[in-house]
Amino acid sequence: MTLVGSYVGLSKLLVAAFPVFLLAWLRFAIAAVAMLGWLRRGPADAPLSRHDRRLLFWESFLGNFLFSICMMFGIALTSAVAAGVIMAAIPAAVALLSWLFLGERIARRVAFGIACAMAGIALLAFTRQPEVTSAATAATAASLWLGNALLLGAVLCEASYVVIGKRLTASVSAKRISAIVNLWGLVLVTPFGVWMALSFDFGAVTPAM
Repeated sequence: MTLVGSYVGLSKLLVAAFPVFLLAWLRFAIAAVAMLGWLRRGPADAPLSRHDRRLLFWESFLGNFLFSICMMFGIALTSAVAAGVIMAAIPAAVALLSWLFLGERIARRVAFGIACAMAGIALLAFTRQPEVTSAATAATAASLWLGNALLLGAVLCEASYVVIGKRLTASVSAKRISAIVNLWGLVLVTPFGVWMALSFDFGAVTPAM
């Protein structure tokens, strides 16, 4: 969760300089190079079944591709503080989906944590917005709501990633899962990333810090 928090904060800076799809493409490409050696099947890894391959695709589609798109578009439309509050609900979402799909029991402490996460999001959602006095202000308020909704979608996507990953780790190593789902993410985002890269002026990028 510390890494997720850092990812959110850094993304807030980067989406101000790069288009979302280009940024996602660069992220997956860098990770693909870094994890290239993890793609090879290890001695402890069982052969991938058709069911495992389907789960790996859906884990990547939800937890890598959609998560990155929802999170980056969302953080571009709302504040970093709001993003931090909403993204902190990931463990609670994981617990709920684990109960729903894996049959895991939710202990009292976990239930209390879920309630706290939901209360934080509710307080954020119902915080009184500045009075709308112009069309521009109304548009800003609408973008904040959309940004928060996209971030909530990112939370559900990341929770799905964790739950699917829990099923896969029984037969596939965590390193290999990470490498394969990242590679799928790169494949999914490449058409959008290439399109953005061809029209983007890299010389116009200035350091944010």
